[in-house]
This record gives sequence, structure tokens and C-alpha cells, in this order.
Amino acid sequence: MMERTPFTPEGYERLKNELEHLERVERYQVIKAIEEARAHGDLSENAEYHAAKERQGQLEARIQYLNSKLAAAEIIDCKTQSCDRVVFGVKVRLENVDTGEEVVYQLVGPDESEIKDGKISIMSPLGRALLGKEEGDEVEFQSPSGTRTYEVLEIFTD
Repeated sequence: MMERTPFTPEGYERLKNELEHLERVERYQVIKAIEEARAHGDLSENAEYHAAKERQGQLEARIQYLNSKLAAAEIIDCKTQSCDRVVFGVKVRLENVDTGEEVVYQLVGPDESEIKDGKISIMSPLGRALLGKEEGDEVEFQSPSGTRTYEVLEIFTD
């Protein structure tokens, strides 16, 4: 049985759009590049041909990967859930108890996490520690730089 991977609706759409672009646009660009390189003659010493074939292999691997991710996707829309506790897909505003610094994170699946965009995986130490918490709760977790404590200030969906 295939293990399901949680995705926000936005994350699922992003992967689906990437797959569509790879299949409909880039695949044909690579095929055209291979045809042009073949026209130059001897394939054994044709760097353009070998580069295009390598790109084709990478492209097909990415297409296969995206197809398997989408097939195993479980779309979870947090907007249909109660926001009184931290659950998959919600955004949380946190305050670092030690420094007073505030941050906002959205809890997403492992394939969507992007810390610079404020998206953390539910599988990360902080993500796991936040699940089920309510506003006003303190969360303690182990980060690479040591133990950190945050207070949950707000839970929201948008």
C-alpha cells in the first residue's frame, strides 16, 4: 500500500502545474534539441547530443517523481477545519520566549516545506511540537542550536 503524503491545495496545484509544464513544454524542447544535435552528424563526439540526452534523462526522472508524488498526495484543506488548535495547513504566529522575536509559519507536508517562505514541515521538530497546541501554549523543541521555547500567539488560516 502506498503511503499518503499530505499536501495543502496550493502545494498540490504547484506540483501539478510543474508536471504539466515539464510534460507539455520542456519535454518537447529536449526532443527538439536532440533532433538538432543529431543533424550535426557523428554522435560519438557530439557534446550537444550527449547534453540533450542527459537533460532528457533528468527531465523524465523528474516527471516520474512528480507523478508518484501526486498519486500519493492527500490534499488537506485546513480552511474546512476548526482553527482552535494547530493542525496541518494552518499558520501560526509564534514568539520566541527568550528573545521576544515573532515569526509566522505555515505547517505543510515535507514536500512543500520552504523555510524562507515561512513553510515548515509537520515532520520537523518544531512542526511536530506545534501539532495540537492552542493559543497561549508554550512549545519546547530541540533545534540544531539547542532547546528553544516559543509561545503560540495566534492560529489562523489566512
